[in-house]
Amino acid sequence: MNSTMTEEKPHILVVEDEVNLAEGLRYTLEQESYSVTLAHEGTVALELLLQSPNEYDIIVLDIMLPGMSGYTICSRIRELGVVTPIMFLSARTLPEDRAKGFDVGANQYMAKPFELDEFLARIKNMLKLQRLQRDSLLRRNAEKLAEANQAGANQVGVNQTSAAQTDSAAAGSGEMPLGTQFQVGEYTIYFDSMEAKSSEKTVHLTQLEISLLKYFILNENRLISKDELLEKVWKMPGVQNTRAPDQFILRLRKIFEPDPANPVYFLTYRNAGYRFVRPQDE
Repeated sequence: MNSTMTEEKPHILVVEDEVNLAEGLRYTLEQESYSVTLAHEGTVALELLLQSPNEYDIIVLDIMLPGMSGYTICSRIRELGVVTPIMFLSARTLPEDRAKGFDVGANQYMAKPFELDEFLARIKNMLKLQRLQRDSLLRRNAEKLAEANQAGANQVGVNQTSAAQTDSAAAGSGEMPLGTQFQVGEYTIYFDSMEAKSSEKTVHLTQLEISLLKYFILNENRLISKDELLEKVWKMPGVQNTRAPDQFILRLRKIFEPDPANPVYFLTYRNAGYRFVRPQDE
């Protein structure tokens, strides 16, 4: 690492129950000037990530772990909006294993046994992605701050803005106030209690699911790009290499769609984005 850089060493969390392999990876990574934390159990790893979700630059994650699988860990932290790059490192090599790894939010998947040179090369590429994402976020935040300052300097007669103009701007930003509930198919969404209720059951929603639902509802019938969702709902730059929106939309379909395989409310348009619609008769 360049000695002129003032940044701290990249911090990598290695979650691996094979102690010898974990120690070997720690030694190799530390020789490459990385800081390493080890966890040998799934529940311990999840606790570390929940305590400090932004502590790590990369997560190296085995699948078959004591206490909790790597799939579950990855899925849980993605549900919380954690976008730290994740590499699965596993002896499971079937195509369906890889597919599931990417479905729950992994960025890389390496099969055991592996070559250290390839492993380190992938780590470097993941760090480059992470830095690009961070730099893009910093640029966007700086641009938004400059725009806000300019808007504040030029703001005159705000209280005379028409209600129609206010509603239009708010809908575009996803921040327009909603009522306390909203109907989607057989379910009533209660925003305050973060629940969706039908005559047969109650589903508890996460804060991120509520935020996503609100944004879709406020932009009903409009095609929304993945980048826009990442920026407006996840509050991160749209250049993220993440499948988080797809995963959350799949969960919303499982809850609200009569037939999740043939959605009528939460639609995906390949290479274009997503649209929330409600049939005319609702």
